[in-house]
Amino acid sequence: MLRYIGKRLLISIVTMFVILSLLFLLLEFMPGSPFNDEKLNEQQKELLYEKYGLNKPIHERFFIYTTNILKGDFGVSYTIEKNAPVSRMLETRMPISIRLGLQALVFGSLIGVVLASIAAVYKNSKWDTMTTIFAVIGISIPSYVFALGLSYFLGYKLTLAGYPIFPMTYNLYRPIQSSILPTVALSMFVIATVARFMRTELVEVLGSDYIMLAEAKGLTAKKVIFRHSIRNALIPVVTVLGPLTVGLMTGSLVIERIFGIPGIGDLLVTAISVNDFNVVIAISFFYSLFYIIMALFIDVIYGVIDPRIRVDKGGE
Repeated sequence: MLRYIGKRLLISIVTMFVILSLLFLLLEFMPGSPFNDEKLNEQQKELLYEKYGLNKPIHERFFIYTTNILKGDFGVSYTIEKNAPVSRMLETRMPISIRLGLQALVFGSLIGVVLASIAAVYKNSKWDTMTTIFAVIGISIPSYVFALGLSYFLGYKLTLAGYPIFPMTYNLYRPIQSSILPTVALSMFVIATVARFMRTELVEVLGSDYIMLAEAKGLTAKKVIFRHSIRNALIPVVTVLGPLTVGLMTGSLVIERIFGIPGIGDLLVTAISVNDFNVVIAISFFYSLFYIIMALFIDVIYGVIDPRIRVDKGGE
């Protein structure tokens, strides 16, 4: 198992270095400049480039860039908050995005597994049909449509004594209550995806020989589902949830805009529009880092769920 994890850890480190290099090159050849203020003349722009080290040779800047990032130094903001450390800007925004993403992931996964289990146990019944229809709708309709619908019907129309029950915009002083609507909007795709994949896999697992043997031994339906079926049906679901988790934890760009959430998704859109390169690099780096960590975590989970996988891949 240790050899299996070590090999994937090495692959993850190499992948992260390649991504860092590509990020630097993409931003190097990106059109525009963070100093596009019409009030600045050419001499002032040259002084700013010299101040921030942007006039140095490309190989020297790449070395400084990678060294600083490995030390956790992402530089300062050029435009959004002039000379403010990017790491400080992310410290206040990232926890909000991660918390909302985790809430949506946990809520969506639990509801999706429950719906899939009901649909698989009562195959070809009205419950199965309703779950299938819900999964198709949840996957087909973008999350921002759900967000707008929830915002109007639950945020605007649903009131108690003239006051809205669910805030339509995010409130830092009421984080739990104001995160309900964006969490539900983000989780709709998760619910639909988990329900669809889990239902298909559970139907196949429930019809397998070892499940029929367990039933023949007198095990109750509850034990068959929770002890034998769900574990074996989790592998395709874990595969889907990996990249989905990264998108949820790092913030949905549109959802954060709709509900006024001060997360890193909203910050990334702003940074790209004003060419604030250091902020773009920092957020892109964390996107990539989260994705690689999740890929590594999924590989390890594969080995835990099904030991045959780590044996086949040289883990033992």
